[in-house]
Amino acid sequence: MKLPPHITEQQLSSRLDRFEIETPSWGYADTGTRFGKFLQDAAALTIHDKLADAGHVHTLTGCCPSVAVHVLWDFTPGTAPADVKKFAESQGVRIGSINPNVFQDQAYKLGSVANPDPAVRQMAIQHLLDSTRLGEALGSDTLSLWFADGTNYPGQGHLRRRKRWFAEALQQVHAAMPASMTMLVEYKPFEPAFYHTDIADWGMACALARAAGPRAKVLVDTGHHLPGANIEHIVAFLIDEGMLGGFHFNDRKYADDDLTMGSIDPYQLFRIFYEISLAEHDLGGPLPIAYMIDQSHNLKPKIAAMIQTVMTAQEYFTKALLVDHHAIARARDSGDIIAAERCLQEAFTTDVRPFLGRYRAARGLPQDPLDSHRQSGYEARAAADRLPRKPRASGSYA
Repeated sequence: MKLPPHITEQQLSSRLDRFEIETPSWGYADTGTRFGKFLQDAAALTIHDKLADAGHVHTLTGCCPSVAVHVLWDFTPGTAPADVKKFAESQGVRIGSINPNVFQDQAYKLGSVANPDPAVRQMAIQHLLDSTRLGEALGSDTLSLWFADGTNYPGQGHLRRRKRWFAEALQQVHAAMPASMTMLVEYKPFEPAFYHTDIADWGMACALARAAGPRAKVLVDTGHHLPGANIEHIVAFLIDEGMLGGFHFNDRKYADDDLTMGSIDPYQLFRIFYEISLAEHDLGGPLPIAYMIDQSHNLKPKIAAMIQTVMTAQEYFTKALLVDHHAIARARDSGDIIAAERCLQEAFTTDVRPFLGRYRAARGLPQDPLDSHRQSGYEARAAADRLPRKPRASGSYA
C-alpha cells in the first residue's frame, strides 16, 4: 500500500483508534418489511440478547463499544435501567444513543409533536422527556430523534403551525437535557407520510436543531435521501455550519432500503468520508461526529451483516485518509480537474485490507472479524439458547 507524503501507517492507526462505530440494538432482532418478516434462529429476543450480540461484535472488531437502544422496544415494563447498564458493561459495551418512539402508538395516527390534538402533542413530549431521563440513568450522552410526522393529502395539515409545534417541543426537551447530552435531529423525505414530512431534509433539521438549542445537531441517515442527492455536499455544508452531529449508516438503491453499508454505492461512502477527512485536515483534528449504524436486515444473518458493515466502514474511512490533500489542493488551484479527480480515484482504488489486517492483529483482534465470527459457532450457540424461548420454536425460524 503506497502512502501519500502527508500520512504514515502509525498516523493511520492512531486515527482508526478513534474511529468508533455504534451498533443498533434493533439490528440484532427479528425485523421485516410491511410485507413480511423472515425469522432467524439466532435473532435476539431481549435487550440482554441484543447486548450480548453487540458485545460479541465489539470483541471481534474492537471499534463498537456502544449500543443504540430503542426505548419502547428495549425497555418493557419492569426493565430496570441500572440492570441493563450493568449487563452491558459485563458484555464489554456501554449504552449509546437513546431513541424514543413517537410513531408506533395508535394516538400518533395524525402525528406526534405536530398532532392537531394538544393532548397527543403533550403525550409525545412527555415520552421524549422520559427518554431523556432514561438516557441520563443509563449514562447515555446522545438523544437521537426521528419523527414520522407528516401528512398524506394536501390540506390535511397546517404546515407552518406544525413547524412551530416542532420547534416548541424540541426547545422544551433540549432545556431538560443534562449538560453532557447532545440532541440529534434526523430527517427523511418521505415514508410513512407521502404528501409532506415535517422534517423532510437537512435544511429543516438544521433550522429546528438551531431553534432547539446549542447542543442540538443534525443526524444524517445515508438512506434518507431522494435518488441523486449529493450527500457528501450536505455533509460538507453541515460541517462548515458546525451542525453535523452524526450519521446513521446504511445504503439504498431507491430510498430507505436499509441495505448493508457500501453495498450499492461504495464510492459515495468514500466521498462522504473524504469530506470529513478534508475537514479534519483543515481544522487540525478529529470532528465530534457520532458514527452509528442503522440497519435491520430481513435476509442477511444479523451479526454477520453487522460485522460486514463495520469492516466496510473501516475500509472506506481508511481509503479516505489516503487522499493527498496537498496534491489535490495544487490540482484545484491550477484548474487541473483530471488530476484532482485522480487524487480521489487513486485513494479509492487502493487495497487497504492488508493494512487493516496488520492493524487488527497489532491490537489482538482477528485480522478478518467476519471470518472469525463465522467460524466461532456463536450463532449456533445463540440459536440453541433462544429458539426454546421463541413463540414458535418448531423450526419455523429459519
